[in-house]
Amino acid sequence: MANIEELTNQLRVAVAKGGLNRTVKFDLQGQGMIHLDGSVVTNEDKAADCTIVISKTDFESLAEGKVDGTSLFMAGKMRIDGDMSVAMMLEPVLSAARG
Repeated sequence: MANIEELTNQLRVAVAKGGLNRTVKFDLQGQGMIHLDGSVVTNEDKAADCTIVISKTDFESLAEGKVDGTSLFMAGKMRIDGDMSVAMMLEPVLSAARG
């Protein structure tokens, strides 16, 4: 199981290959925050165009490609607040994070 710093670093590497032109925050339900702003990734709790509320365990599975976002969303394990179209742009970033 990865810690928050490892997850953040994986996303830093991924967005270095091609970031988003929007802001996204992953709210890991009391286990930390990961904020993406273009190619900058931090653990700050800042406003974002899209906030994805997901457990750390489910985020790890999503980042590792073990489950897709649609399945998590439909199962009620992931909530999207704000611009859902931004969330839909994340798949290439998460794929790049897998290496």
